[in-house]
Amino acid sequence: MEIKTWISAFRLRTLPLALACIGMGGFLAASQGAFRIDIFILCALTTIFLQVLSNLANDYGDSIHGADHAGRKGPTRAVQTGAISPMQMRNALLVFVGLCLTSGISLLILSFGFNWNAFLFFFGLGLLSILAAVAYTVGRKPYGYMGLGDISVLIFFGLVGVLGSVYLFTQEVNPLQILPAMSCGFFSMGVLNINNIRDIESDRVAGKFSIPVRIGKQKATAYHWFLLMGGLLTALVYNLITFISSWQFLFLVTVPLFILNGRAVQQKAEHELDPYLKQMALSTLLFVILFGLGQLIALQ
Repeated sequence: MEIKTWISAFRLRTLPLALACIGMGGFLAASQGAFRIDIFILCALTTIFLQVLSNLANDYGDSIHGADHAGRKGPTRAVQTGAISPMQMRNALLVFVGLCLTSGISLLILSFGFNWNAFLFFFGLGLLSILAAVAYTVGRKPYGYMGLGDISVLIFFGLVGVLGSVYLFTQEVNPLQILPAMSCGFFSMGVLNINNIRDIESDRVAGKFSIPVRIGKQKATAYHWFLLMGGLLTALVYNLITFISSWQFLFLVTVPLFILNGRAVQQKAEHELDPYLKQMALSTLLFVILFGLGQLIALQ
């Protein structure tokens, strides 16, 4: 089997979004003088493995449950087309579960050493993350088919991803950092919302009741604007509360990108939305980079 088939199944275009929450955590830790490159590298590696695991599980689960079919408007999937067999995909899922565990355990040992309470707590979070990645579309009652994907994204791409990674550096909890964590969560939910709006018709046929399927495109578009504005507002409030310098508002440079994304979701037909998934993911990563740089420059 060609390597490019697997690379396509990995959906590498989703990785910027996965790395955004880790990047936010790293920048927040750096603003506290606690950044470590070794912890960051293992954080990023573990996150990449989790995201690829989620993508492969989504490919497998949607094909098995019928959400990926000939009428689907998004890119074709590997199991759907027969390029990768269900058995091969199941084996790949096991491989990436193993990679997630190996990388994650190494990260926890590096961060916590013999602090077993912290180690076991984060190990439990890691297992929940793996379960969430797989159970979104795999199993008898995948939660993605019940419209619970948005909540999962907010938790794992926002709160757990950002606050968890900050704690790995600092081993401290700062309640104010919930705000930038929510920013990452809202923007990640925006990516999922575009995906679900694009797939409204095929998901409805397959019995996948995402939020856009439940409320329709018009209300899902209003929901999308809410997510975009929520992501910007939570970041703005955080910087107003912690204000040191106007450099902290550097992230506002990305506002036109999010407006462009919102207008596209509002105006374009479902089959035209696929490029805006990537645009939203890259905009989120740029937002995190500028947010973080603004924090660090303000402290100089």
